[in-house]
Amino acid sequence: MTRTRKPVGRIAFVGAGPGDPGLLTRRAHDALVDADQVIYDRGVPESLLAVVRADARDDAEFTPAEGAPGDVAKVLISAARSGLNAVHLVTGDPFGHDSVVKEVQAVARTAAHFEVVPGVGQAEGVATYAGVPLPGVRTAADVEDVSALDFEALATAVGRGSLALAVDAGDLAAVRDGLLAAGVDGTTGVGVTGDGTGETQYTTTSTVDSFVAAALGFTGRVVLTIGVGVGQRDKLSWWENRPLYGWKVLVPRTKEQAGAMSARLRAYGAIPCEVPTIAVEPPRTPAQMERAVKGLVDGRYAWVIFTSVNAVRAVWEKFAEHGLDARHFGGVKIACIGEATADAVRAFGIQPELIPAGEQSSEGLLAEFSPHDEILDPVGRVLLPRADIATETLAAGLTERGWEVDDVTAYRTVRAAPPPAEIRDAIKSGGFDAVLFTSSSTVRNLVGIAGKPHARTVVAVIGPKTAETATEFGLRVDVQPPHASVPDLVEALAAYAVELREKLAAMPAKQRRGSKVQGPTALRFR
Repeated sequence: MTRTRKPVGRIAFVGAGPGDPGLLTRRAHDALVDADQVIYDRGVPESLLAVVRADARDDAEFTPAEGAPGDVAKVLISAARSGLNAVHLVTGDPFGHDSVVKEVQAVARTAAHFEVVPGVGQAEGVATYAGVPLPGVRTAADVEDVSALDFEALATAVGRGSLALAVDAGDLAAVRDGLLAAGVDGTTGVGVTGDGTGETQYTTTSTVDSFVAAALGFTGRVVLTIGVGVGQRDKLSWWENRPLYGWKVLVPRTKEQAGAMSARLRAYGAIPCEVPTIAVEPPRTPAQMERAVKGLVDGRYAWVIFTSVNAVRAVWEKFAEHGLDARHFGGVKIACIGEATADAVRAFGIQPELIPAGEQSSEGLLAEFSPHDEILDPVGRVLLPRADIATETLAAGLTERGWEVDDVTAYRTVRAAPPPAEIRDAIKSGGFDAVLFTSSSTVRNLVGIAGKPHARTVVAVIGPKTAETATEFGLRVDVQPPHASVPDLVEALAAYAVELREKLAAMPAKQRRGSKVQGPTALRFR
């Protein structure tokens, strides 16, 4: 009789780095994606856990670490013996924690397979995000027990270079007293950074004598940077000096549609909040789309013009229903109103023939769309699959150019449910620093489900039609890019924020306090 061998699990001690999900190493990410059970330290930020959960297996179990190192080790060993892959996710680097070293030692005494995946140390990583270099003789440590610090050695390091320490905010006074007792000059520069590498990272600079008072209000883990490097922060700080750093930006789009915009906003330091204002539903009667798909297959159309990603999805969903694929577009040319729509078409293996080089709008597309020529275009019909609320501009312009147009309702847009009460209140009370409108419908629907944004909120619109609608609703349009595209819209908002900062920096202090300019940029100068 052959015995079935029990599968062997693995244990991984994974360093999460200082908090920014982008600092997870590839090996750390792979270990987490492959995990059946993830035990995480309470210091791991929720924003990082959200990213890990999104990429992990659907049945992966996430639990906070509880008890002594021996207790955590027992849980990991038990999981591995059951054939599961278990991960202990810790802040910074695993070997930066004495408790984790003890866990590794406990696991090493068993037959369990294990690995230790390094992470960027919290102290060193946050110092870089704060713009504080650690030149010369350098020391960077993630401190769990301040009473065990060798302050004489730290004083030597500060005298010859720079120092970075990750400690609990409640231990700051003990660190100050230890440094002063060890002979560190009280006027030596100190930076204290809270929420290191996070969306709300904030650094205050002072001296050894005064940094405890300067850090009043900081909670949790903070990073102290001490020494000559602190003086270079004004020139080297980059994370907190991004154009939209700290701006809460309302993105009235579905999560699926808002992905690229939110990613660009985060790259500039903003905190996007995605609020769906429309929901997409099939047309009430599918007969039009059925005829349109049959016409595509039968060669009835010379062109298909897509004006949105939703239109592309609607056509391909109908293709899938009938067992069709990209090959059935043979002989049909495709035009797209903009790059986002073109990317959706390319995702299905087709390269569009026409994308406006200038303004990406109905007018921009018409400006580049050739009139119908009976000799060059034996088939003179265009399929225009769109939303039920689309304007007539494009269809009318094509007709004027001699084309026959089948303007087909591919999907319906309906108003989404109102967002939670706290978001509605923030919209109306000025809790958002900016709002980005990408269409007239997003303006109408946001106002309909949540109310008008407060007058202090910066209003950015993607193009002239959206600007007209915003004005009709009594909104002041502050930002409009030269080209109607999501990347240009975000770039324009970032440029606007830089202009605000420069204007405020040029104002005398008294004028800054009385300035009507709002937003995080203004607050930093007050």
